[in-house]
Amino acid sequence: MVYVLFVVGFVILIKGADMLVEGASSIGKRLGWPPIVIGLTIVSFGTSLPELLVNIFASFSGSSELAIGNVLGSNIANILLILGISAMIKPLPITRNTYFSEIPFSLIATLLVGFLANVTLFNQVAPNAPQYISRYDGFILLFFFAMFLGYVYVVSKQNKDDIQATDIRMMSTGMSVIYIALGSVGLYFGGNWVVGGSIKIATYFGMSESLVGLTIVAIGTSLPELVTSIIATMKNDTDIAVGNAVGSNIFNLLWILGISAVIKPLEFQVVSNSDIFMIIIASTMLILAVIIGKRTAISRWEGLWFFLAYVAYMIFLFKRG
Repeated sequence: MVYVLFVVGFVILIKGADMLVEGASSIGKRLGWPPIVIGLTIVSFGTSLPELLVNIFASFSGSSELAIGNVLGSNIANILLILGISAMIKPLPITRNTYFSEIPFSLIATLLVGFLANVTLFNQVAPNAPQYISRYDGFILLFFFAMFLGYVYVVSKQNKDDIQATDIRMMSTGMSVIYIALGSVGLYFGGNWVVGGSIKIATYFGMSESLVGLTIVAIGTSLPELVTSIIATMKNDTDIAVGNAVGSNIFNLLWILGISAVIKPLEFQVVSNSDIFMIIIASTMLILAVIIGKRTAISRWEGLWFFLAYVAYMIFLFKRG
């Protein structure tokens, strides 16, 4: 039955993502939000539900390696895998706000998590003390997430020029809410079944908890972002595709990891620093893609390089064990 649900989960994920994009786009347009804001808030929240639920369950059960691996692995997948595949389908324009604000904010959030997780290394009294993302660290992460939401609110008030130009189907408020609700439910069950089947398969092959979190679970919980971004790209809602991926990274690092640490302090393994470093590399690649290109967009060739970098990272993880 687990394997049947594994296959059915993919189908529900695709349909759930499609309904969420339609509902979120419609209600966002009705509220007068720019597409990038829709991607950074409603869609990012809906597609981050699998990561949130996995981490909450992992935190309560004391599986901190799984929780941290899920977030770090998902963030790497969001940039290299999701934006890479989306750009190969259609070049992704990067808006000025995304390039100068959201991407740097995501990079700063990564550095913040890295600092908080390694702060005990600077402890001269007990230099060999275990490394943790403590409850206090969790509240710090949630504070910065609140600042990010404040930024999104300001952006939503300042950028209303391109609302009517977007190809977004307008639905009634009630129907939009139904679409968002059904889409989120589909994402939850679809993501849960896919991840459940993946963990079952991984356990059979004797993989470690950290490796499962960084690969199977991270990719499984990133499937909603992947499907949502691909569908948004095919519908020419490229702002939603980019905003969804970048916004999900910020959600994962500040909101999901923050809540997880508040529930129960997360023990941090030194080896996970290489995964944080990989997020920094991926973010740098994203910035360089805009600088090097002839226009502010991720081209198909750059998308291919993103994808190949992700494949190389997967090979590195399995060799690391």
